[in-house]
Amino acid sequence: MDFQRAVSDSEITVLDYESTGSLAGYANEPWQIGMVSLTGGMVNAESKFESLLRVGSDRPFNPHAPGRHAALRGVISAAPTPQELWPKIEPRLAGHPLCAHNVATEKKFVRAMAPMHSFGPWIDTLRISRKVWPDCPSHALGKLIAMLGLKLRIDAFCPGAEAHDALYDAVASAMLLEHLLEQPGWGGVTIAELASL
Repeated sequence: MDFQRAVSDSEITVLDYESTGSLAGYANEPWQIGMVSLTGGMVNAESKFESLLRVGSDRPFNPHAPGRHAALRGVISAAPTPQELWPKIEPRLAGHPLCAHNVATEKKFVRAMAPMHSFGPWIDTLRISRKVWPDCPSHALGKLIAMLGLKLRIDAFCPGAEAHDALYDAVASAMLLEHLLEQPGWGGVTIAELASL
């Protein structure tokens, strides 16, 4: 893929994982993934994808881990493993620019799913928002979408979901990126330029 292409001519996969959090003796594991595509600079409503990921029923979650995992533990313990889900999501990840809000967690879990693959470039809406709105009191995803008036649109896009549902947060990140690209001077920005911010 030509990463010097303008975002308006590209398809970006925006993703989010929800995870167990770390506890002594237990590594942080993903329990949910959500994805949506930004095509031509616009969120593609037909591209939504979400899935739970298996976490054993005997594995404790960090009590401070956000999300609705407590109500879903029975379903989570029977969900597909990341390796079982990989063939379904690989076409959305390999060969595409990837985006998340604070990409470290998503990078880690994508690499763990397919350690022999190379992914990216990665676009971080947290880093970009800090450059675009340096005086904003908070660059947390929820605060930004509220400040920018995007919450009602995200709620309509993801009925019944809420913050810390993986699809909801992926859509929120995608709509934040869409909004950023609508700002003056951002119309012709390339994937490489976004990834380098």
